[in-house]
Amino acid sequence: MAEPITEPEPDSWTIDDARDLYMIERWSGGYFDVSADGKMTVAPLQNRGRKIAISDILEQAKRDEGLKTPLIIRFQDILHHRVRALNEAFAKAIAENKYRGSYRGVFPIKVNQLREVVEEILDAGRPFHYGIEVGSKPEMYAGLAVHTDNESLIVCNGYKDDAFIRTALIGRKLGKKVILIAEKLSEVRAIVRIAKEMGVEPEIGIRVRLVTRGAGKWAESGGEHAKFGLSTSEILEAGAILREAGMPQAFKLVHFHIGSQVPDILIIKRAVREAARYYAKLRRLGHPIEFIDVGGGLAIDYDGSRTPTDASMNYSVEEYARDIVANIADVCEEERVPHPHIVSESGRAIVAQHCVLVVEAFGAIERTGNGQSLVPPPADEHKLITTLREVNARITESNLLETWHDLLEVKEEAQKMFELGFLELDVKAALETLFWQIAARVRQMSKKVGDPAELPDELAALEAKFGTQQICNFSVFQSLLDHWAFGALFPIVPIHRLDERPNLLSTLVDITCDSDGKVGKFIDRTEASRDTLPLHTRNDQPYYIGVFLTGAYQDIMGDIHNLFGRVNEVHVFLDDDEDCGYYIEETIAGNSIAEVLKMTQYETHDLATRVKSQVDAAIKQDRLKPTEGMRLLAEYERGLKDQTYLSW
Repeated sequence: MAEPITEPEPDSWTIDDARDLYMIERWSGGYFDVSADGKMTVAPLQNRGRKIAISDILEQAKRDEGLKTPLIIRFQDILHHRVRALNEAFAKAIAENKYRGSYRGVFPIKVNQLREVVEEILDAGRPFHYGIEVGSKPEMYAGLAVHTDNESLIVCNGYKDDAFIRTALIGRKLGKKVILIAEKLSEVRAIVRIAKEMGVEPEIGIRVRLVTRGAGKWAESGGEHAKFGLSTSEILEAGAILREAGMPQAFKLVHFHIGSQVPDILIIKRAVREAARYYAKLRRLGHPIEFIDVGGGLAIDYDGSRTPTDASMNYSVEEYARDIVANIADVCEEERVPHPHIVSESGRAIVAQHCVLVVEAFGAIERTGNGQSLVPPPADEHKLITTLREVNARITESNLLETWHDLLEVKEEAQKMFELGFLELDVKAALETLFWQIAARVRQMSKKVGDPAELPDELAALEAKFGTQQICNFSVFQSLLDHWAFGALFPIVPIHRLDERPNLLSTLVDITCDSDGKVGKFIDRTEASRDTLPLHTRNDQPYYIGVFLTGAYQDIMGDIHNLFGRVNEVHVFLDDDEDCGYYIEETIAGNSIAEVLKMTQYETHDLATRVKSQVDAAIKQDRLKPTEGMRLLAEYERGLKDQTYLSW
C-alpha cells in the first residue's frame, strides 16, 4: 500500500513540493517541469529551448481553434529531439569503441502509424538515414509511399503473403533498401519465387529465435517459444535454399526481438551477445550478412523509479547504445569477422514523450457519508447507533486498529439486518454517516501516530477509502487502452494550480458506461503503484489534468467503446519569432457522432430517414404539432454533426 501523502502547511507549499509529489523530475526526461506560477510546462528541446505552459496551449486551442477537451497536444519538436538523441548516442558509442560498422535505425510504425508522426520522424532522421519498420500489408503500402531516402532502410517484419512480398519488391525496383525478414522457411521460398518472377534482387533477413527472453508484460515476445523466428536448423536450411536458388548474396541481415519495454539492461546485453554469435558463425560459413537488427525494447521510465520493473528501466539511452555496440564488437573480434551495421527498431522511446492528453474533471463522486451531517435518528435510537456512539467515545491513539475493527463489525451487522428486512432506511442512513464520521477520526488520529511506514496496513488503507472519484470527460478505452488492458502506468498531473497544495485524494473515472472505465493506479515513489492521486478541489472552475508519455500505442490501439471516437488534436512547433514562443501548426478535430456511427454501419441519411418516419407518425397521431416535429428532426440531424464527448 502506498504511503499517505504528507500534507505540509498551506503557507509552506512550493512548486518544489509539487515536483516532488508528482515525481516530475524523475519521469519527465528533461521535457516537463513546473513554472513559478504553478503551471505544467514543456521544453521540447530540453535545456536548449524555451519552456511553454501547457495550459496556454490549451487556452489558445479553445479560443482560436474552437477545440475542447479531451485534447491531445503533440510536441513535434520532441520527436525531432528523440530521433537525434538516439542516433547521436549510437554515433558516440561507435566512435568510442572504434566500431567499424554504422548505425541504421528504423522506426516501427506500428507504435504510432499517424502520418504526421511518421513524416516528422523521417524528416528528423534524414541526416542519419533513419528508416522505418513495417509489419503488415497496410503498413507496407504506407511505408513505401512516405519513405524517400534510399540510403535508409525499410525493414519488413510480420507474416507475409505474396501481395506483401510483391509490394516490398516494388521498393527494391525503385532502388530502396527494403529488407524482408523471413519469419518461417516458407517465406524464404516465396521471396525467392516472386523475386525471380519480378526480375529483382531481394534483400532478406532471418529472424533468430533466441533462448534469451525479455522481462515484464511483453516477455513472451521472445524466447524459444516465441511467435516469430527460425530455429538454428531452419536458419541453416534457409541459407541452403538461397544458395540453391542462386541468391546466396540475398542473405543480408540477422534479426531478433525480445519484447517491448525491456526494463533490465542485463537482458539486452545477453540477447545481443547471443544474436551476435549467430551473426558471426553465419559469416564464417560464408553468408554475406551486412546487418544485425537488435529489434525493439528500448524502454521508457514511466514511473520515475529507475528500476527494472514493468513501468521503468535501469539504464539510459546512452548506456543502451554503448552496450549494444561494445558487445557486438567483442563477439566479432573473438570470431574474427567484420563488424556489421547495427539496426534497432526503437518505437516507444521515440514517440512516448511527444504526446500529452489533457482532460477536464467536471464532477466528483465522494465516499458515501463522507463529510455529511448526521441524519437525525428516530425517536427510539437503534442499538447499532448506540454501539457506534460508544465506539466513538472510547477512541484513543493506542486502540485505533481495534476501533476500526469494531466499526467494521457494526457495518457488517447493519448490512445483514437490512438484507433481512430488519433495518429501515432512515436508520441505515444514520449508521452509514456515523460510520464514516468515526472512520474519519481514526484516519486523522492515525496520521499523528509515529512513522507512517509503521502504520498497520488496514489503517494505511483508510487514506484511499476517503478518496474522491473525479469524473473526467474522456474514455479510457479510446485514449488509455494500455492502462485498462495491461495496468500500464502513466504520469498524471494537474496542468495548473501546482502552486497550491492538493487537498483531495482521487481516482479518475471516465464517461463511458463501463465500470472498468477508470484510472485507479498511479505512479509512486516506490516500485509499487499508489491507489489515489492528489488533486485540488475544483471550486466550480475548469480543472484540467494532463496524462503524459501517451505517444506510444495509445493513439493507435484505442477502440470506439461506447462509440467515443478520436479526440481533438493540436500539433505544436517551437518558433522564436512568435511572442509566445510557439505556434499551432495543425489542428485535427475529433470524430463526430455521424463518423463513429458510420464505422458501425449506421448511415447518417438512413438514420435521419428513420427518425423522420417516426416524427411523421407522431404528427398523424396528434402527439406532435408539425412545427414541433420538424424542429425536433432538425435538432436530431444537427446533433449528428457534434463530437462524441461531452460539451458545455
